[in-house]
Amino acid sequence: MAGGGTTLEYTPTWVVALVCSVIVSISFAVERGLHRAGKHFDKNNQKQLSGALQKVKEELMLLGFISLLLSVSQSRISKICISKELSEKLLPCKKPKEDKSLSDNSHFQFSFTGRHLLAGDSGGDYCSQKGKAPLMSISALHELHIFIFVLAIAHIIFCLLTILFGTMKIMQWRKWEDKVLEKDYNADEVIQKKYTAVHEHDFIRGRFLGVGKADACFGWVHSFMKQFLASVNESDYITMRLGFVTTHCKTNPKFNFHKYLIRALNSDFKKVVGISWYLWVFVVLFLLLNIAAWHVYFWLAFIPLILLLAVGMKLEHIITDLAHEVAEKHIAVEGDLVVRPSDDLFWFKSPRLVLFLIHFILFQNSFELAFIFFIFAQYGFDSCIMGQVKFIIPRLVIGVVVQLLCSYSTLPLYALVAQMGSSFKGAIFTDQAQQQIAVWAKSAKAKKKGGSTHAGSSHGGSPNLATPSPRSIQLQSLLGKGSSQQSNLSEKKPEIVEEN
Repeated sequence: MAGGGTTLEYTPTWVVALVCSVIVSISFAVERGLHRAGKHFDKNNQKQLSGALQKVKEELMLLGFISLLLSVSQSRISKICISKELSEKLLPCKKPKEDKSLSDNSHFQFSFTGRHLLAGDSGGDYCSQKGKAPLMSISALHELHIFIFVLAIAHIIFCLLTILFGTMKIMQWRKWEDKVLEKDYNADEVIQKKYTAVHEHDFIRGRFLGVGKADACFGWVHSFMKQFLASVNESDYITMRLGFVTTHCKTNPKFNFHKYLIRALNSDFKKVVGISWYLWVFVVLFLLLNIAAWHVYFWLAFIPLILLLAVGMKLEHIITDLAHEVAEKHIAVEGDLVVRPSDDLFWFKSPRLVLFLIHFILFQNSFELAFIFFIFAQYGFDSCIMGQVKFIIPRLVIGVVVQLLCSYSTLPLYALVAQMGSSFKGAIFTDQAQQQIAVWAKSAKAKKKGGSTHAGSSHGGSPNLATPSPRSIQLQSLLGKGSSQQSNLSEKKPEIVEEN
């Protein structure tokens, strides 16, 4: 390793001990912080946030494995030789023609800076002796290592900020929920008939444009502009809340819809914070297309912005469709105005597609901002890969706009409109109820395999409610049953727990 620096054999022991202590202390502090956060979530029965934290730990473990793999294999990768002609194709920056010595060096795949490799780069010496170039130099592998780490950390941080700001926005809706729950539902008001003039309702006046669905273009333009202003108002929230409660839990008019939204959003966060395999494929694809003079990353910055605006416009248009469906069919309705949730309102009849797009938008925006930060810290503002100022400023502005718009408008809007599908999420139950239902289902499945059906019929009494078949476990029916049936079900829960 001549010229490669002092080895561990000739490094002072106090230096080794000091560096090792600092690294271990930082790692231990991060691990303890994550552990305490997990205990805090478990103590407060915040199962969704605990699951999201577990997802963060998995991402950090993946980063650790990538780091170990790059560290172990970097010397072997640097000794993989390719022809010099091949090493000069698809460069992210144009190579200076006047410097002939640069042709003997390997260059980082993200940018070409014109800096010589270290003299201790054994891979470069090994390949240069054969008249070839290394596939990737050790310094390039080191920079790649740093970029992957920065990308993953940036994605986690931006997701945390998005969920934090989005939750703060949703918490402002709590006053509307409290206003609904404070109403007294006495028997006289329920029996007495009540009629609502549809076109005088605040929800219809705010969403129904009076032109019907014939003028579809105007409706989409209205939905596009609506996402920038008051994307959700009180009448929107109360009407969609009533539609959800009427459809999925009729027997509980005082169901706390706001708490359900928070739990559902925390549950979705567990999916958004992760980096799936197809997102890594996306990273590789755009690293491949980072070719000089193509300005791929400039055009790449517009993808999350366009998708975010399209998602926000669609979510607003779903609320408009709910208003149109009622206003076009009725002049007056008996009781309160109720909208009908349906998967048909969403793209491809899939509310989950919206969450997938938001996941992709957040990752793409994190990728864009992390790449700018990495290039600036590694090579400086004047790096050729940074491009001209006219390309850099719009990318930064778009990244900030996407982050703010997604946090304060699109994500809270998604949390509410996503509940207008035909089904509901498991977050409709509290964490304890979800655990009890899971235990009940597991016990029922085990008893079915053990022939419990025959054992139940041999007693000659009523069928055993604690041992239904798995297909009979319908969460919707649990909400729609009467109170007597629910009480019978609750009486069987202690027996199930004791058996397990």
